[in-house]
Amino acid sequence: MSKVIRIGTRDSQLALWQANTVKDKLEGLGYKTTLVPVKSTGDLVLDKPLYQLGITGIFTKTLDVAMLNGSIDIAVHSMKDVPTLLPNGIVQTAVLERASSKDILVTKNADLTAPCTIATGSLRRKAQWLHHYPHHQVVDLRGNVNTRLQKLSENNWQGAIFAKAGLERIDVLPTNHITLDWMIPAPAQGAMVIVALEKDSFCKEATSKLNDRDSEVCTHVERLFLRTLEGGCTAPIGAFAKIIDNRLYFKGVLFSIDGKTKLEVEEEAAISNLNGFGEDCANKILENGGRELMKKIKDEL
Repeated sequence: MSKVIRIGTRDSQLALWQANTVKDKLEGLGYKTTLVPVKSTGDLVLDKPLYQLGITGIFTKTLDVAMLNGSIDIAVHSMKDVPTLLPNGIVQTAVLERASSKDILVTKNADLTAPCTIATGSLRRKAQWLHHYPHHQVVDLRGNVNTRLQKLSENNWQGAIFAKAGLERIDVLPTNHITLDWMIPAPAQGAMVIVALEKDSFCKEATSKLNDRDSEVCTHVERLFLRTLEGGCTAPIGAFAKIIDNRLYFKGVLFSIDGKTKLEVEEEAAISNLNGFGEDCANKILENGGRELMKKIKDEL
């Protein structure tokens, strides 16, 4: 094990926590590692909503390039940020055990029955919030976790929406939060993924030892659902799968951008019979008005 595995990561506190978690696990198995932090476009451009930047894999592209040009060996990502189609030559090698997939509202003790202003940079969260609270206003919020918490404290908004896992991982989860049990998470939310070069057998073997099979299966179904629905277009899509007693239970949603239209699917299948399951769930939505809604979303964006 003389090779030192160079772990590429974004340089935000959360990304570094994730990369250090992988570093510690690999070193616990006897491997040598080093971290290589880099800035991504998604971290540098904070004045536009993500969907307006028009770059597939805005948080992962820089690390993809670094891996393909030989600057790093593996990369650690929040799986929900990773495009459903990886670049040629790069493969998924492990999904770590998933943390909470829940979204939360960090709130200033607001009365949500009254008109409120809620902040989020996510089309999915915006659409679901407006569906649930049509009398509210939703404003854009960008930046890493700490930046967004700071912006919330500095503005007169009544709350902002976050992924619970991210705040828990870096120990900044405020006590004044509400778990949004009704909100369907982003596909693979709460999961960390490791990618490596397809030709790098050493790193593939090393990192595959960190794979959690249930998390891999659930996120795979969610991402197939996403890929089948979106066709390369950013859209308000949520998906969540869980495994209970060798059966997978799945719920997926597609919303209009204004939150007024909601299409959903709820299905279950045996773990041994999941071939094409994610695509089948997406096709049920597409055949139930989803194609027309996706076209409308693309036109609006």
